[in-house]
Amino acid sequence: MKMFGTNGIRGIANDFLSPDLALRVGRAAAFVLGPGAIAVARDPRTSSDMIASSVEAGLMSAGVDVDDLGMVPTPALQYYVKTHDDVTGGIMITASHNPPEFNGIKCVAEDGTECSRQQETAIEDAYEKPKPGTSWDSIGVLRRIPGAGEAYVDAIISKVDADAIRAAKLKVCLDCSNGASSRTSPMLLSRLGVRAITINASPDGIFPGHESEPTEDNLKDLKKMVVDTGSDLGAAHDGDADRCIFVTGSGRFVPGDKSLAIITRQAASRAPGSKVVTTVATSKVVEEAVASVGGKTLYTAVGSPIVARRMMSENAVAGGEENGGIIFADHQFCRDGAMTLAKMLETVAAGKTLDELVDSLPEFHTVKAAMRCEDSLKKAVLDGIAEMHMGEKVDVTDGLRIDYDDGWVLMRPSGTEPKFRVYAESRDASRASELSERFLREAESVRDSAGERRE
Repeated sequence: MKMFGTNGIRGIANDFLSPDLALRVGRAAAFVLGPGAIAVARDPRTSSDMIASSVEAGLMSAGVDVDDLGMVPTPALQYYVKTHDDVTGGIMITASHNPPEFNGIKCVAEDGTECSRQQETAIEDAYEKPKPGTSWDSIGVLRRIPGAGEAYVDAIISKVDADAIRAAKLKVCLDCSNGASSRTSPMLLSRLGVRAITINASPDGIFPGHESEPTEDNLKDLKKMVVDTGSDLGAAHDGDADRCIFVTGSGRFVPGDKSLAIITRQAASRAPGSKVVTTVATSKVVEEAVASVGGKTLYTAVGSPIVARRMMSENAVAGGEENGGIIFADHQFCRDGAMTLAKMLETVAAGKTLDELVDSLPEFHTVKAAMRCEDSLKKAVLDGIAEMHMGEKVDVTDGLRIDYDDGWVLMRPSGTEPKFRVYAESRDASRASELSERFLREAESVRDSAGERRE
């Protein structure tokens, strides 16, 4: 049974994601992530305690000890796993940015990275072919672990120029999206001497402030608050705080690819010739920003675990995706929203405002579109488009990307929906629109022809 998607197992709580399923996943994970202790943490969703308790019961029934960290961000759990030798894995109960009726189970490997697809497959296999539980006198022990959030914050502070941030006397508006960062990120700002004005900073599983995805539409209140309070910048997390999105002092929303460009440029500037990793779906603004300080950008398929593992193999200094999820090699190989916040504060403390940093980036225009496509036709569409553009500069790292002198286009089948996503980019807005419209038309034509042949 395939349960894991691109971000763990997700579904509506007490429906697909039932206590029975969670218990069986916990028991299955024990045989893959054990035999050491497994750390478990959760976001504040109304169903998180229920799902966490079920997972923990499954783990203990297989003889594995459980370290329960309570409510902390996903990267705080990952940091705990990475830094404790007796802990051989972790499980985070979260559905990140999904609506409140959803929840999820995300598994973490012994080194703190998200589990590989091979490990997820092994958990699915163990779920399908359950092993018997241990005897009554070998059941695992549940240990309540306080302080994981504080240790995580301390680690972040140790990796940035805290004195420079304190000396800058910054004022920041922080939107925690009523999520798992509601305690840790305000604590981080306080310890860095930043005057913090918080919004949606009470953990609430129904997300009353706004949907937990930090899109521009959902951050209208934050944008207004930054301007009204004269703050230097605004920052917002998603539900489990592995991402961070920014707003400039003038109230401009900063897309994730631009914040990625600013932060990776800063990282590469400290070690000329160093490498940065991102995905084929990311704007070329990152590549050009990194190249401007002598760095090199490498591309991978979409997915933060893929980016993290490529960073490890290439000894890259930083990496990430265009959704605000950034990875820092000197900290840990996973997306980290609070670390991203601290690094942006460090960058701003060096002298330029966030508005100036955004304006210093090369200008690109990106158009994102999608078309409906049944799963059974996706391969035919990719093959058909590739054949139409034979001889051009085609990259099949993830989907189909074609680069031109004045832009690029990426066609990528969705892994969770009957859709094809089309990304087009150029320095010229009209060219980006032209590329998007052209490839949508071509894809629709190939899809329709392939569908007719199937009939």
